[in-house]
Amino acid sequence: MYESMRGFARDRAVREHRLTRQTLRRILAFARPYRGRLVVFVVLIALEAAAGAVTPLLFQTLIDDGITAGDTRLVVGVAAAVAVLALVGAGLSVADRWVSSQVGEGLILDLRTAVFDHVQRMPLAFFSRAKTGALVQRLNGDVLGAQQAFTSTLQNVVSNALTVVFVLAAMLTMSWQLTLLSLVLLPAFVLPARWFGRRIAAITRESYELNADAAQMMNERFNVAGAHLVKIFGDPERESAAYAGQAGRVRDIGVRRALYSTWFRVGLTTLASVAVAIVYGVGGVMAVRGELTVGVVVALTAYLGRLYGPLTAMSNVQVDVMTALVSFERVLEVLDLEPTVAERPDAVDLRAATAARGASVELDAVGFRYPGADEVSLASLESVATLGHEPVDDTLRDVSLTVPAGHMVALVGHSGAGKTTISQLVTRMYDPTRGAVRIAGTDLRDVTHASLRATVGVVSQEAHLFHDTIAENLRYARPEATDADIERALRQAHVLDLVRSLPEGIDTVVGDRGYRLSGGERQRLAIARLLLKAPDVVVLDEATAHLDSESEAAVQAALDEALSGRTSIVIAHRLSTVRQADSIVVVQDGRVVDQGTHADLLARGGLYAELYRTQFEGSASAAA
Repeated sequence: MYESMRGFARDRAVREHRLTRQTLRRILAFARPYRGRLVVFVVLIALEAAAGAVTPLLFQTLIDDGITAGDTRLVVGVAAAVAVLALVGAGLSVADRWVSSQVGEGLILDLRTAVFDHVQRMPLAFFSRAKTGALVQRLNGDVLGAQQAFTSTLQNVVSNALTVVFVLAAMLTMSWQLTLLSLVLLPAFVLPARWFGRRIAAITRESYELNADAAQMMNERFNVAGAHLVKIFGDPERESAAYAGQAGRVRDIGVRRALYSTWFRVGLTTLASVAVAIVYGVGGVMAVRGELTVGVVVALTAYLGRLYGPLTAMSNVQVDVMTALVSFERVLEVLDLEPTVAERPDAVDLRAATAARGASVELDAVGFRYPGADEVSLASLESVATLGHEPVDDTLRDVSLTVPAGHMVALVGHSGAGKTTISQLVTRMYDPTRGAVRIAGTDLRDVTHASLRATVGVVSQEAHLFHDTIAENLRYARPEATDADIERALRQAHVLDLVRSLPEGIDTVVGDRGYRLSGGERQRLAIARLLLKAPDVVVLDEATAHLDSESEAAVQAALDEALSGRTSIVIAHRLSTVRQADSIVVVQDGRVVDQGTHADLLARGGLYAELYRTQFEGSASAAA
């Protein structure tokens, strides 16, 4: 009877939602591998519904032909049949739950892996826009809602429909008058259920929002960076008061929701009792007149409990079905978002080209603009109504440069000039809008992602470490690496002594984002990870930007090891770190405006000379 409450916790908008035939075909395609088990599932549900419908008939036989007639053997036999039928029903229930769990968990696995694999192939621009929580919701909440279309929702629809058919058929054969009376009382169940349902739905949606706000506050305060900010600028009493206010609103709406749910449950229970009383009263009078037997009256009242619950649930079947299918549609929405950086079917292995021709890097007349929101994201993942379509200006304009194999080229210029964008094109975080980026003469759009990852390594200004051991953080770059390989990389990165001084050595857990280590230590571990990977091309993006002088010296020594013999592209604001580069490329407003050695650029007196003079004078003033 109370099963219908599931549908009332859903958004009413799903009633008006319409799914296309193509979407329905794709939904059915996910169920195709399980069609055999789904058939078995439906058969078991039908048998369970039939078994439940037979029991009141046995009650009638027990009373009319057994108890009333004084036939003890029949009484014992029918009672035994009722017990056996109960055991059969229990067995069918366990069996259909086993089959449904196989189907449901299999669908969850298929959907989660499909979404996870697809999201991994999305470009960096996608992750810069999408809310992490929204993505996690697709992998958890929506996937679970989608699998219900073939498990609990299918079970409820089939079971309720068959139960209603079996029960009405049995009741009509016993007394069409009492059956019609029972149907006349049905609106007394359905109408209050819908009235309460609208209010429970609104309260549920509001409680979800309030719980999400409270969870967001905890997520922001409980990560390392947030906790650090709170301890510096925050006020514990103010934080406690803010959280208590949010938790209080959650409590208040929880009380309201519990009250409405209780009224709903009590109301239906009361109405069911009244309906039973009416049928007993009318049926009892008919039995006294000899129009019905006592067994029929008892059986009919037993059938009432099996009739009103399924009929009330079926009145909301559209909401339940559409809720499950809309969840499926939201999962498909993510799967339909095409990656803008994709691997071609005929992609080649870049390592063969670098082995034959060396790992030179070339940008040929490259133009680039960052993709707009409507090209890489979904409005639902950004919590906005619609995505913007505003034009995006070019970040790079006709950029051409060459880094010979084994050479070091430095990119310098003001912030926002396009230096990091160039490095992201070399690692193929994005594809150029015009022109081509090549390594060993091969367009990066023609190579496999795996071979590009093996060829190019990056150390950025924010070295990210997972909440895991030092060894596992390094093995992320090369899973098959031995402990000896890891120690060799740590030694080359000038951080082995530090790691050995830790209580657990390479098995030391670095904490959330590596915050148990200093910035310089994290950078050297990132360089060790790069050395373990041993790429042919190295990109350094402000790798020493936020370090003190002592840490910078240690990191620079590690970088010297990492760059030795490798093609390297170095981005640095501190020009003192790039004076020894084979070539320095000056970038301004998305263009290459000058190029040469440190001495040549100083002699020409352009932007580089201005930047160098500014830094040098600032350093001299600080020293004075």
